[in-house]
Amino acid sequence: MKIFVRFGAAVFCLLLAGPADAACKVATTGIDFGSYDVFVTVPLDSAGTVTVSCDRNPPTDVTVEIGPSASSGGFQPRTMRSASASDRLNYNLFTNASRNVVWGDGNAGTARVVLVKVNKNRPQTATIYGRIPPGQNVSVGSYSDRITVTITP
Repeated sequence: MKIFVRFGAAVFCLLLAGPADAACKVATTGIDFGSYDVFVTVPLDSAGTVTVSCDRNPPTDVTVEIGPSASSGGFQPRTMRSASASDRLNYNLFTNASRNVVWGDGNAGTARVVLVKVNKNRPQTATIYGRIPPGQNVSVGSYSDRITVTITP
């Protein structure tokens, strides 16, 4: 049995602007996990990106936070909700390719990412590493979740 999974991210930005602060913007590429097979015994991994640019010169450092799952309300695990059933599929987002540091807001065992020296002529991109653990017995269908990305210059 294969399940088609698409991770959809809604992006909300915290833009701080003023005489001493930079005005920044964020762009993301969502994470598309493709098909999840309930019989496969290895995790299903995928990746997306967060790109930040700011209008300040000299450049500023920007903290990037990814909020909890809209479906689970938490970070560990985040969950995707089925579009047609009551099933939920556990997944998470990580700061590193080893997928051992959960990307969050710095609370509950999660970490934030700091992008260094960001400006409009030198945007910075960070990879979001996603993983769905194996062995979840869920119905066939599309699964999605909404998260919030917050940037603070």
